[in-house]
Amino acid sequence: MEIKQSPFAPKSYPELPDIDGISIFAGNAAIKYKNRPDVFLAVLDDNTSSAGVFTKSKTRSAAIDWCRATLKNGNAKALLVNSGNSNAFSGEEGIKAVEESMQAVANLIGTTAQSIYMCSTGVIGVPLPYQKITSKLDGIYKSGKCSWQDAALAISTTDTFLKMHSIKIGEITINGIAKGSGMIAPDMATMLAYIFTDAKISSDDLQQMLSEINEQTFNAITVDSDTSTSDSLIAFATNKKEVDKQKFRNGLEKVMMNLAHQVAKDGEGATKFIEVEVTGAENDKAAKKIALTIGNSPLVKTAIAGEDANWGRVVMAVGKSGEAAERDKLSIKFGELLVAEKGKAAPSYDEEKVSAYMKNQELKICVDVGVGNGKAIIWTCDLTHQYISINADYRS
Repeated sequence: MEIKQSPFAPKSYPELPDIDGISIFAGNAAIKYKNRPDVFLAVLDDNTSSAGVFTKSKTRSAAIDWCRATLKNGNAKALLVNSGNSNAFSGEEGIKAVEESMQAVANLIGTTAQSIYMCSTGVIGVPLPYQKITSKLDGIYKSGKCSWQDAALAISTTDTFLKMHSIKIGEITINGIAKGSGMIAPDMATMLAYIFTDAKISSDDLQQMLSEINEQTFNAITVDSDTSTSDSLIAFATNKKEVDKQKFRNGLEKVMMNLAHQVAKDGEGATKFIEVEVTGAENDKAAKKIALTIGNSPLVKTAIAGEDANWGRVVMAVGKSGEAAERDKLSIKFGELLVAEKGKAAPSYDEEKVSAYMKNQELKICVDVGVGNGKAIIWTCDLTHQYISINADYRS
């Protein structure tokens, strides 16, 4: 089945610069895809700091367990990623696939397997044919460094566009690539995302920044309420150049926010990008739960796909969240247009104006639940027939 490209796909991709201390390679191992890269390898200089957050799924892949152990070792020498097969729920074969792949990379670059990260993405429940990877690694490595565009392509699955972003902070560079389109409902971050920088930053500082920023970026997006078995967000810093910590943190947040928005904009079958802002909640945690309940509601999302200003479905979603909300103080805005307040339709509600607003590609829903000072913002997309078509045919 041909997948329609997201209306948010960029007309061109940015040229991400090289990162001092990082060499990247990509090639095809024909795991699932032909005539395109499906294996990505990043080789890192000595003394590279690393940080990561991973899925909280109880049915996580073997690669997630490996990455968590590597993170504790504190010595990052390489990253290997494959697309087309998630190597999740594949038993002892899955564990062996990770171990053999990591040892192959270790032999290739002259390091220990425990200093290498591995991530896999694709279909669940099928053993990873790791021999296809290990047999091609030498050729991929010797073929020479690839572009960041090839790297982004190698990690993608049902993505309709490549997700890349880069910024400069003085002399240092922060590059980011990500993949994600379906099975997006953060419980860490629901996708694969990698950040690379030549900044001098310790693993402890990088970990603290990554974990904090993740909550407001990748953990604040949702496409379909389904959390993946393979979610990984990993950052690498080669410690080549001095940088002000606060300026670096601000730059890291910009890169992560940009990539997170790109993932939501490429939600499977999406035609609308939606920001949901909740205020007046009991606390920030409650506000986020309400916002995600709105953003995950099939009824809200299908109404938006149909450009229907059905604010009653937002009322429903607030109520089912289970968090405190004062019915007769509740207010709802679509953009700047007040549609409901004080437990009923707003006197100023104009169906024609709101319907016209719903035709925009980017929309904002603001809800105040009237009980406290908690607030949160999440981002999501609409739900269309195309989403069903993509996922009904995913394994074929």
